[in-house]
Amino acid sequence: MSTGRTRRSAAGREEVAVEDETVRRTGRWRGVSALALVAGAVGILAAVPGLVLCGVVGIAFAAVSRSARPPPVTLRIERSVSESRPAPDETVTVTVEVENVGEAICNDLRVVDGVPPGLGVAEGSPRFATAPLRPGETASFSYGIAATRGVHRFESAFVLLRDTVGATERVARVPAATDTPLTCVPPLGFGIEGSLRDQTIDQPGRVLTDVGGSGVAFQATREYRPGDPLSRVDWNRLAKTGDLSTVDLREERAAAVVLLVDAREEAYRASGPEAESAVSRSVRAAGALYVGLTNAENPTGIAALSPDPYWLAPGSGPTHRAQVREALATHPAFAPAPPDEPFFPSIRLRRLRRRLPARAQVVVCAPVCDDALVRLLRRLDVGGHRVSVVSPDPTATDTPGSQLARTERRVRLSKLRAAGIPVIDWGDEPLAVALARAGGSR
Repeated sequence: MSTGRTRRSAAGREEVAVEDETVRRTGRWRGVSALALVAGAVGILAAVPGLVLCGVVGIAFAAVSRSARPPPVTLRIERSVSESRPAPDETVTVTVEVENVGEAICNDLRVVDGVPPGLGVAEGSPRFATAPLRPGETASFSYGIAATRGVHRFESAFVLLRDTVGATERVARVPAATDTPLTCVPPLGFGIEGSLRDQTIDQPGRVLTDVGGSGVAFQATREYRPGDPLSRVDWNRLAKTGDLSTVDLREERAAAVVLLVDAREEAYRASGPEAESAVSRSVRAAGALYVGLTNAENPTGIAALSPDPYWLAPGSGPTHRAQVREALATHPAFAPAPPDEPFFPSIRLRRLRRRLPARAQVVVCAPVCDDALVRLLRRLDVGGHRVSVVSPDPTATDTPGSQLARTERRVRLSKLRAAGIPVIDWGDEPLAVALARAGGSR
């Protein structure tokens, strides 16, 4: 990553926005006054001119340090990125230009750019230092960040200016002159078809039901009724016994499915500081399941269990799929960072029930890290909407606390299973492997 500087006329200087400005002493010259006085006194008493001179010089330094003031924050920051809509894991080069639009020289300037939360630095460093930066002069530096899902906004840059002798410093946050958000919209991924429960709608599909009729799976034989198709007559039985009977097959119908992503603050858990959060894994699972379910002719919708609600009714088709992809990547409900607002489960559950279509089943993508979610899913299941759970495991085993959290989560999963709710416990393996291990893949 590079650094540089240019200079332009000081004419047309402008006001700049500054946040959280503070002036503080560095402590670099602490104790100089006392040492200077001691040296001067000893020099006088011992009649040593050198010590007297050292004392005088020390007192002069102390006076200068006490009267020194850092220059005002008159910096204009411009930020640009090499790609505003990068692909996942693509390295985006960020170039920051710092211009001194004031009239004072910045003798010691240090800048830390406000990297968006949730993004990591892949190349170079967002830290920069230069001295001096004269009025009208511009310094620049660049670094690289790795793009991940979501809309990412840079924070204000942290700047530090010191006076000539370094006795005091002024710190502040300076926002960039223009906003340069990064938007990363990953693909929905390969389709993964999870195992659905037997709650279906009156549309042909691929979910086996207990309704007898046309289909591919045998259900029972019954007495022949006028109008039954000849293809379903049990000819073998007719040949052996002379009885005319009809074979009933289990009908296959479509299911209306809503993929519910748990994006409450409690769900933002990860097994380590650098590990992917459970919400990000849930969003990734929802995208893959959506593709698989809609490919199997099941109308599928998306919803968020979050303080910032999101709802997209079950559907299919290219337009609906594009809406799902954009929402999972950019809607605040699925943001990579946890929400700040409180979540009221009863209110959100009531609103979700009002929106759910009749006979729609719900596939919940959630780490199940609290008991409140268990109660909510039970209420949803007994309320007439069959619930299944895909649960990314965010727990670790490196500390006794982590082991306790893992045990508590397993107890919650057991409670859900005891209530008749199928649960896929998704560890570090790919989701397709977890579904296959649980017998859910087809």
